[in-house]
Amino acid sequence: MEHPTLTRLKQEANHAIESFLQRYPQGVADGLYDPVHYLMGIGGKRLRAVLALSAAEAEGFEAKKAQPAALAVELFHNFTLMHDDIMDQAPRRRGNPTVHIKWDENAGILSGDAMYTLAHMALAEMNSENLPPALRMFNQTALEVCIGQQSDMDFEQRSDVTVEEYMEMIRLKTSVLVAASLAMGAIAVGANEERVKLWYKAGEQLGLAFQMQDDLLDVFGGDAMGKQVGGDILSNKKTFLRLHTWEKANPDLLGDLKKWDKIEGQPMEKVEFVKNAMIECGADAAARSAMLDYVGQAMSALDDLNLSDTNREWFDFLGGLVTQRTS
Repeated sequence: MEHPTLTRLKQEANHAIESFLQRYPQGVADGLYDPVHYLMGIGGKRLRAVLALSAAEAEGFEAKKAQPAALAVELFHNFTLMHDDIMDQAPRRRGNPTVHIKWDENAGILSGDAMYTLAHMALAEMNSENLPPALRMFNQTALEVCIGQQSDMDFEQRSDVTVEEYMEMIRLKTSVLVAASLAMGAIAVGANEERVKLWYKAGEQLGLAFQMQDDLLDVFGGDAMGKQVGGDILSNKKTFLRLHTWEKANPDLLGDLKKWDKIEGQPMEKVEFVKNAMIECGADAAARSAMLDYVGQAMSALDDLNLSDTNREWFDFLGGLVTQRTS
C-alpha cells in the first residue's frame, strides 16, 4: 500500500506538471512540444518533484511554494532521459517506444532541448528573493549530471575503472539531482544555508543508495524490474557489482570472467556464471552494506535537521523505500 504522503505529493506534482505544460500545447511549433507531452505522460515515479515538495513541507510551509523547483527538477530529469535514450539507442522507456523511435533522433534532440529550457522557465517563477541561489544550484547540478554522463561513456572504453571512480560517476550522474531536489525545495521556502547543506547531503546519500539498489535489482531482482534480468552483465556494464568482483577475484576466476566478456550467444549461461562469481566474491553483500550505509548517512543528516515526528516518519519511509523497492 502506497504511503498517503507519497500519493498526495505525487498527485500534486502531476497536477503542477499538467498545468504548466498546458501553456505549451501539443501541435504547436510544428510539434515541438508533442514529444515533451508524450514523455511526461507515460508515467514515472516523480521522485525528484516529490522530494522538492517534501522539503518545503518539512520546513513548515505549504508544498506548493516549492512547485517551481519541483517542476524544474522533474523536467530536467526527463530531458536527460530523452537524450540518454538517443545516446544508448534504447528502444523503450517505461514500457513505451522512446521518443527517437516514435519520432526520430532530431525530434528527440530538439524537444529535449526545449524541455531543458522549460525547466529554467518553470524555475524562474520562484520567489525572486530565493531564485538566485536556486538557479545557481540548478545550473551547477545540470553541469555535474553532464560530467557524470560523460564519465559513464568514457568507462565503456576503459578496462581499469575502479570502484571509487564508479561511485563518483554515479554521484554526479544520479545523486546530485536527487540532492538538488531536496535542497532546492528548501531554498524555495527560504531555509538558511546550513539547513540547505543538510538537505543536500541527505539527498546525495539517498541517491547513492538508490543506485546501489538499481545495480542489485538488475542482477538479483528476478522479473520484478520488468526488463531483461542480468542486462548489465550481458552488456559488460561497469557497475559496483562487476568492479568489486573483478577486484576480489582470484587469478583463475578473473581469467574466466574475461573469457565470458567476449562470449556471445549464451546469455543465460553468462548471467548465471557471472552472478555466481559476484556472490563468491561478496559483491552482493558489499553492495547491500554500502546501500544501507548511504541510507544511514542520509538519516544522520535528517537527524541534524530536527524534523517534526510526522515529517521524520515520512523520510524514514522514503529511506526504506529505496532499500526495499523491487522496481
